[in-house]
Amino acid sequence: MAEVNHEKRAARRFPLRVPVSVSRNSNGSSEAAQIRDVSARGICFYLDSAIAEGSPIGFTLTLPPEITLTESIRVQCKGRVVRVEDAKTEGKIRVAAMIEEYEFLSQD
Repeated sequence: MAEVNHEKRAARRFPLRVPVSVSRNSNGSSEAAQIRDVSARGICFYLDSAIAEGSPIGFTLTLPPEITLTESIRVQCKGRVVRVEDAKTEGKIRVAAMIEEYEFLSQD
């Protein structure tokens, strides 16, 4: 019997091991996290502490030339947490977030 693939992702994911700055609230404070992968519609990263599913979230990352096919580009995004899991990796929490809006930042 053939195996059925129930892939829900609508956009190609790029494995990307770069740091990301994540903010959980509007007071401007942020924490460092490590990206697992990124797509045009979402991001998966590792945090040190849990965050609630459905929470609004902001993050800033630099996309490397391998992804942009030009130069590195800094991107500031706003989104919502869609999944939270125990990553079983050094006590980290794996967080998946949907990207709702983004802005390319100048390279000053």
